[in-house]
Amino acid sequence: MSNPPDTAAAPAELIPECPHCQKPMPLCICDSVTPIENRLGLLILQHPQEQDRALGTARLLARHFSDATVRVGLSWPSLSKALGRPVENAARWAVLYLGSARAADLEAEGEIVALSRKGEVAENQRAILNKIEGVVLLDGTWSQAKALWWRNPWMLKCQRVILNPAHPSRYGRLRREPRRDGLSTIEAAASILASLERRPDISETLHASFERMLARYREVQAEMPELAPKPAARDRRRGARRGKRA
Repeated sequence: MSNPPDTAAAPAELIPECPHCQKPMPLCICDSVTPIENRLGLLILQHPQEQDRALGTARLLARHFSDATVRVGLSWPSLSKALGRPVENAARWAVLYLGSARAADLEAEGEIVALSRKGEVAENQRAILNKIEGVVLLDGTWSQAKALWWRNPWMLKCQRVILNPAHPSRYGRLRREPRRDGLSTIEAAASILASLERRPDISETLHASFERMLARYREVQAEMPELAPKPAARDRRRGARRGKRA
């Protein structure tokens, strides 16, 4: 008599992922994404080892905008190459600065602050920010974002900016932040683009989308814990990072 088949060893059924946000389908909220026509360009550089499909926000963020580019890699020879189109003046693109400067320490006002090359609050804030044509965000862990910064020296030509958020990240206990001004990529974009374009609706739309994503995550975590595992207690959040002063 033959032995019965070992059904316990059969592989679990694969869960398909969304081709747009690349999250497992139970975590996808693409059907609720509200399109936004943006005046400023958005470039998101994602470290290739970024693995957090459950709580990552970069591709969800890009889904909202008519002019948004996500590039995965470590380095590109120029802003134009990273963006995939010519850029006449990289100085008119803002990059969220990976330095130790904090708006609170600098006694800076406003939700977004332009810095000089010395890491000080730049003079003529309004004039500088009014000339910005696009924004570069680095997506990954703290160390991954620092690696992107150091491997792309063309970022030194961009205008450095830091954020002065009124509230901490909506991640809350899902991800602990070493700094109060640490935000997810979608929150950082909401702050920068809404401020630069003077459109509070951008912030409202992106924050609402982020809240829906977190709510869906919590639901799935309760029903399918293997799909949305609880993040480690240590700082592993993917988002807009600031490391030591470059």
